[in-house]
Amino acid sequence: METIVIQETDQDVLEILYAALELEGFNVYALPGCEPDYLQVIDKARPHVVILDFRLSGEECKALCREIKARYPHLPVVAMSCNSNINEVYDRHGFDDYLEKPFDLDNLYRVLRKHIPKQELHKYKLT
Repeated sequence: METIVIQETDQDVLEILYAALELEGFNVYALPGCEPDYLQVIDKARPHVVILDFRLSGEECKALCREIKARYPHLPVVAMSCNSNINEVYDRHGFDDYLEKPFDLDNLYRVLRKHIPKQELHKYKLT
């Protein structure tokens, strides 16, 4: 079973994502904010993909993405945002992909499946 870690500040969106991903057969860890122990959750969960809420400023999210990539360079990190230009900026900040809000569940599943096979080849190879 594939594991997804989601960080989302909007509790309603987090609950919808959690339920949708569980129904699709994913094991889900859901976090409502940029918790100080976020990397410990990733260490414990050993996810296949991480989804981060990329807010308007995005500074916390970008810093968290850098920390995750420094520790797990092959772990896909997806930015999820209502920013109209997320498709133009996600890769500049180290993200592997993006999801636009409001999100479409078919697109969510497509993005996750796109990255899971790649990640399996490098699962938790530390640098």
